[in-house]
Amino acid sequence: MATPALTLNSTATAIYESVVDLPIVSPHGHCDPRWFATDEAFPDPATLLVKPDHYIFRLLYSHGVSLASLGIGADSEPDPRQVFRSFAARWPLFLGTPSALWLSHTLKTLFGIDEPLSGANADAVYDTLDAALREPAFRPNALMERLGIVLLATTDGALDDLANHRAVAERKPPWRMVPTFRPDSVINPAHLRFATDLDALAAATDTDINSVDAWCDALRQRRAHFIAHGATATDHDVPVLHTDPLSDSEATALFDAVRFGTADIANQHRLHGHMLVQMALMSCDDGLVMQIHAGSSRSTNRALSAAYGPDMGADIPHRTDWVSGLNGLLNTVGNDARSTVIAFTLDESSYARELAPMAGHWPALRLGPPWWFHDSPAGIARYFDRVVETAGYGKLAGFNDDTRAFLSIPARHDLWRRCVASHLADQVSRGHFGRLDAETLARQLSLDLAVESYRLAPTLAELGHEGLQ
Repeated sequence: MATPALTLNSTATAIYESVVDLPIVSPHGHCDPRWFATDEAFPDPATLLVKPDHYIFRLLYSHGVSLASLGIGADSEPDPRQVFRSFAARWPLFLGTPSALWLSHTLKTLFGIDEPLSGANADAVYDTLDAALREPAFRPNALMERLGIVLLATTDGALDDLANHRAVAERKPPWRMVPTFRPDSVINPAHLRFATDLDALAAATDTDINSVDAWCDALRQRRAHFIAHGATATDHDVPVLHTDPLSDSEATALFDAVRFGTADIANQHRLHGHMLVQMALMSCDDGLVMQIHAGSSRSTNRALSAAYGPDMGADIPHRTDWVSGLNGLLNTVGNDARSTVIAFTLDESSYARELAPMAGHWPALRLGPPWWFHDSPAGIARYFDRVVETAGYGKLAGFNDDTRAFLSIPARHDLWRRCVASHLADQVSRGHFGRLDAETLARQLSLDLAVESYRLAPTLAELGHEGLQ
């Protein structure tokens, strides 16, 4: 479904065509691993396309559509056809957003639907989608092959037993699903589940977590468990970016205060910052790449958060001081050749001012792609414009889709590749480099830099993809 946002000139088209058929490596995302372990048919179009996609239900909510009416929440069981009708009737609300581009791509390439959604065609489109989802070709594992996804990373809590990953690995499919170690609830004292999850961590590792050293030993055990299941990365949500390491006595005092419930929020953040540095040091030892996502004020709609929990679309970008915030961590591991730290921000103003200069200096630091609110044609263009002159292309981490919406993965990668081609064609037109260099860079940005940044080459080689970086 052609749109002006995807229109390419002849040079950009040639560059795009050099990468359009590359396999998809998705090194960071939030798809449910159970989908692939059970390989059950997706139950209906609304459950597949609307309910898991916070980009969609966030905008619908902003126009007065209740989350309960969309089937979100434990007690919500509306008719999925009615959920889809409600979404389709409001399709014009999505025009100009990347969600419209992604879903249009999905409907056309997977289901042959080449007309805009509307209230008038909602039932007909629903029936087409529902019939397709009953076919074996639309089960999760078959879709992995059909969509050209050779590797999919999920994001998994530190206490996850990874049974779903074992189930997939035992079948030896021609693609790979790997976990990502997400320890927020067991290293951030400000996390809502910290106290209960720390106790669970102690039980899972048979460790008496009565000191910072014991705490770190338990975390090392869990990291080893994830590595044994194919993990190559950790992921950290950092609401307050502060990574100054503490002395042993300071860390012990704060740990005791946290355990006894006497630490205020400032000291909880200090201890979290110290533990982020410990995570970075562990990465130097065990090889896990460290992802830091910062710049989001979480759950700003308190009523929504109270009713539905976190991740319900009320997370808003905020200003982030990356220089001070990463100072302690980078001065601990930033010069270490064993360390890779990938920074993601929702604060675009920090691209040129802080992150690009930092990545252009610190050997360990790489920049993640435009994230969340900025994963769009205009956001991608701003990103390249603000980071490349200072950091160069080689300090970027390529692309990851960071999505819960499984079928949008190829659409997001395709949009990125088109935007890469458009950017590089502009560089060629300005005489900054030639077409051959542009095609080399297009491949790196579309695939190779992600493989390199996330240390995925050995995993992909096991699947017969030895040619990937």
